[in-house]
Amino acid sequence: MATYRTIDRPLGGTAEAEIVVSRSRFLARACRVEDEAAARAFVADVRSADHDARHHCTAFVIGPDGSLRRSNDDGEPSGTAGRPMLEVLTGRDLSDVVVVVTRWFGGVLLGTGGLARAYADATGAALDAAGTRPRVLWQRARVVAPIAEVGSMEGRLRRDTDVVDVAYEADRVTWTVAVTDVDVLDRLSFEVLEPIWRDG
Repeated sequence: MATYRTIDRPLGGTAEAEIVVSRSRFLARACRVEDEAAARAFVADVRSADHDARHHCTAFVIGPDGSLRRSNDDGEPSGTAGRPMLEVLTGRDLSDVVVVVTRWFGGVLLGTGGLARAYADATGAALDAAGTRPRVLWQRARVVAPIAEVGSMEGRLRRDTDVVDVAYEADRVTWTVAVTDVDVLDRLSFEVLEPIWRDG
């Protein structure tokens, strides 16, 4: 069964955590997203909400295989913010999540190592607050049977699949179902429609 993990929030849901390092505040926000446009919109919203902050560093991973990965240091020394944040996301094997860490400077220089640790720690704290949930690959399928077989078919399909829709016609019934394994439809007349990812 194909699976991957994301944060334990509904689509668009967020979690946050704050740490303070040498008087600098690091407020990390993690949001569950489904595409790059949603990730960038979340970043813009955070930037707008906390326009007084000096830095809004970002990292996101998107897609079932985590193939879309981006990070941004937003004015911090190169490699001290976005990349450490991205490494936390990939190290936890998470996808469909964007993290923004907003920093208010506290007057004490942290150095490159200190910055990298602070951004990574803030990211980890927000992910800890969010928790994780699995996403499972299902197949949507259409099952057709003569009207005379409705009774026996209905019970089997409701037991072995997630019935999404039922359409009755004069001589036949069509069920739209979702399954994690099409083998449960063995010996039935069915057509696979498309794969869909669902929360596990």
